[in-house]
Amino acid sequence: MPDFNTFETKIGYTFKDKRLIEQAFTHRSYLNENRSVGRLGREGPGRAGEHNERLEFLGDAVLELAVTEFLFAKYPEKPEGELTAYRAALVNTISISDAATKLGMNDYLLLSRGEARDTGRARQIILANAFEALIGAIYLDSGYTRAKEFIAAQLFHKTEDVVAKRLWQDAKSKFQEISQEKEGITPGYQLLDQSGPDHDKVFVVGAFIGGQKIAIGEGRSKQEAEQDAAQKALLAKGW
Repeated sequence: MPDFNTFETKIGYTFKDKRLIEQAFTHRSYLNENRSVGRLGREGPGRAGEHNERLEFLGDAVLELAVTEFLFAKYPEKPEGELTAYRAALVNTISISDAATKLGMNDYLLLSRGEARDTGRARQIILANAFEALIGAIYLDSGYTRAKEFIAAQLFHKTEDVVAKRLWQDAKSKFQEISQEKEGITPGYQLLDQSGPDHDKVFVVGAFIGGQKIAIGEGRSKQEAEQDAAQKALLAKGW
């Protein structure tokens, strides 16, 4: 079992209910491979021996609210559409998995041997899920204000970069606009593969221009995979 005390020191927060932090880092695959891990201590919100998907569900909602409040206050003149785009850029898989990586969350994940070997996009998704679960755990342990303080420390500093570099712009729209301008062709997308159980699917999508595959993207939904493919296609074409 990882030493979560070290991680608590790193984030400057000590859990009152230690079961919550353990649950936040526990992937479903770990429990499937370690069935002897008992579901103990059901008093209170933290549940030993349970995976992090419920905490992820809760943390996702807390994350979206905290970022929405921050952007609403920071940009009083911006219209709803731009604020929505800024928020999407701040809370997407790439952004929050990057924050999780900088916190060293990789070192504390409880995964099956198979999942532990995953790299690239698959590991990004696992890290993003754990980051959201950690937010959910802090929320249950100490409430919204403390959870928002954690989110602020990890994500809010990215906002200026998102706005200055137009990282909020929809990758598919940008790819289509430049492709039509330079190639005279509207790009298309094709589902190449999907794997995983219904609650944790990974979709693989190819971005094409005139039948030529430019890049491949992955995501937890077809839409997210298409956005990832479009972003990678922009890089591949040097656009």
